[in-house]
Amino acid sequence: MAQIIEQNSENHVEKTAAPSLSTAAGHDVSVPEASGGFPSPHVEMDAGLPAHLQDLGDRARTYIEAASSANTRKAYAADWKHFSAWCRRSNLALLPPHPQTVGLYITACASGTAERGATANSVSTIERRLSSLSWNYAQRGLSLDRKDRHIATVMAGIRNSHARPPVQKEAVMAEDIVAMLETLDRGSLRGLRDRAMLLIGFAGGLRRSEIVGLDLKANQTEDGRGWIEILDKGMLLTLRGKTGWREVEVGRGSADATCPVAAIETWIKFAKLAHGPLFRRVTGQGKAVGSERLNDKGVARLVKRAAMAAGVRGDLSEIERAFKFSGHSLRAGLASSAEVDERYVQKQLGHVSAEMTRKYQRRRDRFRVNLTKASGL
Repeated sequence: MAQIIEQNSENHVEKTAAPSLSTAAGHDVSVPEASGGFPSPHVEMDAGLPAHLQDLGDRARTYIEAASSANTRKAYAADWKHFSAWCRRSNLALLPPHPQTVGLYITACASGTAERGATANSVSTIERRLSSLSWNYAQRGLSLDRKDRHIATVMAGIRNSHARPPVQKEAVMAEDIVAMLETLDRGSLRGLRDRAMLLIGFAGGLRRSEIVGLDLKANQTEDGRGWIEILDKGMLLTLRGKTGWREVEVGRGSADATCPVAAIETWIKFAKLAHGPLFRRVTGQGKAVGSERLNDKGVARLVKRAAMAAGVRGDLSEIERAFKFSGHSLRAGLASSAEVDERYVQKQLGHVSAEMTRKYQRRRDRFRVNLTKASGL
């Protein structure tokens, strides 16, 4: 690290401010102040385009924005802003990318000195910050070599020193879902909506963004992440994920009270939905349904609130329980509850490997397959 500091001093001794993006990238790329340093693709895309190509430029901007989710872009912008501020305080150049500078930055993040009053970042947060820096530099026509020893070696040391097992959210099992449903008001629009979200999230093994991203039909909204199709024996969900499109089948339940398909049908009927987002805000003191799509954080709040009200994991203190539940609890609950061949759960969750599916399984019989006895001991 002493060598890193020495090399940084040599590299930046005459640099008191970062060069402009147009100088570094070889073309004009604006960075709006309000975006926290997130590059605006339309400036570069429109620069020098003849009038007859402006429409294609507009379409290209749409595709650029569709390449990553809004949450991802927001996180990348925040990380770039964080790194930029640290570089200014440290009197180090932001551009062009220097592995030594990045090595010092992730060291500061791991030690809690990246900003005043900050706590040490977790390993996963630091890895995300590295991904953000790579992405942001790429948008400026530059490349950050994460395999450079000044980054890779420091990151390996951070993992060895600070890595911990992941903190997993509590899975809500089938009996928990039933208890949680009983805490909701069946006579209100909000209650009908929340019942439908809990049941479809659990039965589909969906992420919270997938739940709120559903539309009533295909190609109805620009920000939708999928749509539903109600059939005689169940419901087909078509979802867009990071690796492409996938289909999820949700069969009808054994009783209407716990059937996810029946809950969706009831919500659509009483909310009088015909087009656009499936799950929306309930307004007017719970008597009207708005047109805006529900935020995915609403799913996390719903799961936490209903689990607490139903007394799930009542053996824990209120403070402990408050940190146990989130939208992820629905997805983990299906993986832990379904007594079927593991490959069917893997397909439902959209996992590439069975190992990833096993990470989602919580309260299960871990010793159902006993290799000790099977080997003759």
